[in-house]
Amino acid sequence: MATLRTLDALEREGLITPDPRLAAAAESMAIGLTDEMLALIDRRDVANDPIARQFVPSAAETVIAPDELADPIGDEARSPVKGIVHRYPDRVLLKPLHACPVYCRFCFRREKVGPGGEALSEAELDAALGYIRARPEIWEVILTGGDPLMMAPRRLAALIAALDAIPHVAIIRLHSRVPIVEPSRVTADVIAALKPKRATLWLGVHCNHARELGSPTRAALAALADNGIPLLGQTVLLAGINDAVETLDELMRALVSVRVKPYYLHHPDLVRGTGHFRVSIARGQELMKALRGRLSGLAQPTYVLDVPGGHGKVPVGPAYLGDDPDALTVEDAFGGQHSYPG
Repeated sequence: MATLRTLDALEREGLITPDPRLAAAAESMAIGLTDEMLALIDRRDVANDPIARQFVPSAAETVIAPDELADPIGDEARSPVKGIVHRYPDRVLLKPLHACPVYCRFCFRREKVGPGGEALSEAELDAALGYIRARPEIWEVILTGGDPLMMAPRRLAALIAALDAIPHVAIIRLHSRVPIVEPSRVTADVIAALKPKRATLWLGVHCNHARELGSPTRAALAALADNGIPLLGQTVLLAGINDAVETLDELMRALVSVRVKPYYLHHPDLVRGTGHFRVSIARGQELMKALRGRLSGLAQPTYVLDVPGGHGKVPVGPAYLGDDPDALTVEDAFGGQHSYPG
């Protein structure tokens, strides 16, 4: 079966019932649900299934709050050249395309991504690479989009080779959903493309629930790790999907067990029509504090907020130190209070 891309296809699968509001939700963002993710959905309770909720449009998407933004993390404000976002002095995002294997309903680039979504032309990609070549302070290039692993292996290999040929680029990082949601795309040709000769390459995979780590996904991650590609995990904190300590605990343990180091737990962005996914920062801090007492440091992500307007990510995890410098107290991972000489 091909990836489900229409409301009719979702209805045939019993994932939605007719609702005129769903047409507006589908118009605001593309639909994409792969076979691998479809197979994981519990059909007995689709509305509350943590896999379905990520990819199946909801009438709640038509509710747009005043503080929600079309460009919630300020990509446009930090884009000096098409395809480049330069937010930090030593690193840039490079977005070669806007297509993805699936379309997450909470996506912070939902205004941009979609099937056949705009890709950089050869001239535009050359200009983006020229921008990187001209700035020796750029130490890391992060390939994102869209999903860079949606590129044909030959084109992906050529892009990584071009970055590898820039002497000051030491790190090439890719952010991808592919190994999780469409692991069949992780072929020998793709793995070969992910091996620059000089620079170091890291692959960040986006996974929000332990059930996403089915057997095909585990095999794809093992193939990448066995070929020496270091793996990082990125997770978005989402109401009704993973906003329980037991769920996050299971996910982080599962990631570490497949050689993926949990890297970021993202506070959900102020994306239009996504209020039903958002939790409070206080709730996120509460969850992180609970994880500290349950999980090894290997399994601890950093809880981060992307500041609206393009000002970058900041950690917003819980604090463990009291605010009195003359009588410093430290809270341990289990809630105990201890004095400490400041």
